[in-house]
Amino acid sequence: MRAQDIMSTPVVTVGPEAPAKQAAALLSAHGFTALPVVDEDDRLIGIVTEADLIADRVPPDIRFRAADTTARRGGETVADVMTSPCTGMAPGTDVALLARTLLEDRIRVMPIVEGSRVIGVVTRGDIVRTFARQDSEIAAEVRRHLAIYGGPDRWKVEVHDGKVRIVDAFDDETDRHVATLLAEAVPGVVSAQVSTVVS
Repeated sequence: MRAQDIMSTPVVTVGPEAPAKQAAALLSAHGFTALPVVDEDDRLIGIVTEADLIADRVPPDIRFRAADTTARRGGETVADVMTSPCTGMAPGTDVALLARTLLEDRIRVMPIVEGSRVIGVVTRGDIVRTFARQDSEIAAEVRRHLAIYGGPDRWKVEVHDGKVRIVDAFDDETDRHVATLLAEAVPGVVSAQVSTVVS
């Protein structure tokens, strides 16, 4: 499964000169946790997150203000508060690598880029949704892919907890390999095994 299989598109982005308040409104309206920041050519130049927007913005309780000696940052534009540079990944990136990066780097959103142009985003929630898919839904999609490749009556497909078992009516090593790759590309598939009908 690749990033392009589960990414959200079209992408809601924001420019660096946009008011920080506008970015906050976009996050709030869409229920996002972060927005890619792009230049006039849609090239990724940064990311603005909920954390970036609330850092040093909430005024302290007046009862404790005398003890507060730190100055509030309160940037006016996205450029003032965004994180830059920002990492992006290619649409062909394996979702396992993408998920590991999100976890290890403690980030919630990964921009998906072709070159440096933003074409989508993958969130932790997107990955969770793929693994929450019903087995029947996964099986139906695997069957559709296999029917295009080898015909509708050739394959028997069973799915249990995201693990796909495919039985092929013919004994062809190349076809088994292709069927495995097609099944593994379906969002929600944990593993795929292809065997041949024993006559």
